[in-house]
Amino acid sequence: MKATIETSKGTITLELDGEKAPATVANFAEYAKSGFYDGTIFHRVIDGFMIQGGGFTRDMNQKETREPIMIESMNGLSNARGTIAMARTMDPNSATSQFFINLVDNGFLDFTAPTAQGYGYAVFGRVTDGLDVVDAIAKSRTRSVGPYENVPEEAVVIRKVVVD
Repeated sequence: MKATIETSKGTITLELDGEKAPATVANFAEYAKSGFYDGTIFHRVIDGFMIQGGGFTRDMNQKETREPIMIESMNGLSNARGTIAMARTMDPNSATSQFFINLVDNGFLDFTAPTAQGYGYAVFGRVTDGLDVVDAIAKSRTRSVGPYENVPEEAVVIRKVVVD
């Protein structure tokens, strides 16, 4: 399955791995098809690590999400440069709408053991076109907004996510 993330900095094309991460891909696709991502931003940008989006509006209000999904980090996919994975809290089964794209190989985020620390983060696809856009987003100047750090000074808006 393919997905296109249209942003204010350009377009990112993804190949989603529905075979290795079926529940995660279905969850992402449902959020995309419902228009949930339209107008959200990349709210956390750490150059040399990752860019994260899919949950906050331009004014840093968190959108209400559906119930969390079960983690699929034991699928053999690695948090390598250009892969997309689900963001979550300390609870491994807490991923909802937020995702991140790895800017470098982040193997330390991979599954190592079925423990709170060892579950890692579930990769569910990879960038096939637009890695230059991902890198441009990574270069955004950031600031703190209330309790949130690494927020781009100039909003990087997700205009639309199309899944086909």
